[in-house]
Amino acid sequence: MINDHIGSKLQQQQISSLGITACVIVVAVAAAAFALMQPGHARGWVLGLGIFLGLYLLFAIKVVDQWEKAALLRFGKYRGLRGPGLFVILPIIESLSVYVDQRVRVATVSAESTLTRDTVPVNVDAIVFWLVWNAEKSILEVEDFTQAITLSAQTALRESIGRHALAQMITEREPMGHELQRILDEKTSPWGITVQSVEIRDVRIPQALENAMSQQAQAERERQARVILGEAEVQVSEQFAEASRVYNDNPGALHLRGMNMLYEAIREKGAMVLVPSSAIETMGLGGTLATTTLAKEK
Repeated sequence: MINDHIGSKLQQQQISSLGITACVIVVAVAAAAFALMQPGHARGWVLGLGIFLGLYLLFAIKVVDQWEKAALLRFGKYRGLRGPGLFVILPIIESLSVYVDQRVRVATVSAESTLTRDTVPVNVDAIVFWLVWNAEKSILEVEDFTQAITLSAQTALRESIGRHALAQMITEREPMGHELQRILDEKTSPWGITVQSVEIRDVRIPQALENAMSQQAQAERERQARVILGEAEVQVSEQFAEASRVYNDNPGALHLRGMNMLYEAIREKGAMVLVPSSAIETMGLGGTLATTTLAKEK
């Protein structure tokens, strides 16, 4: 706070490089004239006048950059805006306010350990993009508009966190940013400042709560997996029941299915399958195997 105040005072008394150049040239000319003139009272007047004129130009010549404006005060009374470009003031009689940068600026705000609507402590970081659209209002209506923007944004962020649940803050950052932008713009508009946008950069929760939420999500996924597995078992059992009804009504189909299973078992080289004799008689595999053997011998 103290450093900002000192910086503002120094900026009010800013000496331009053009003023320094003019001061050096005038003093150098006066010194050269003093050296060339004959001794007398006129030499002292020339040198004194040169030094006075140089100091006047040093503090009178001001240069304001293209993106800046400054308020001119004459005996403390507002007389209008100056800049951008070159202009001259009357030292002691006139003074300039802090130079106002009218470019888009960025302010970083944070809210630590703020409770959401569902009483969850969170740390939130946000970025505020703003600019001064009326330099006159920003100078005359508020003492330190930069600090005012930062504190207003921080207060609005805390209030917005208290109105939202944790899930909303994580999934709905953009609507929350629009809400903050609207609130801040209404507050700062009388100061000649507009808030263009607010972006929620990060939402952090305590590590213990993060672990608990991770375990909850894992348990939910396991529950869904078990439900899906149970539904699959029901579907498989229904298919088996339907197949058993088909085989019960058609014994030939059951025999063919048994023969296919036996073929699949002995198809691999070196495989040996023990089949009960009752199964062979039931499926008529004896005659079938004999017919197959005779066909191979021919």
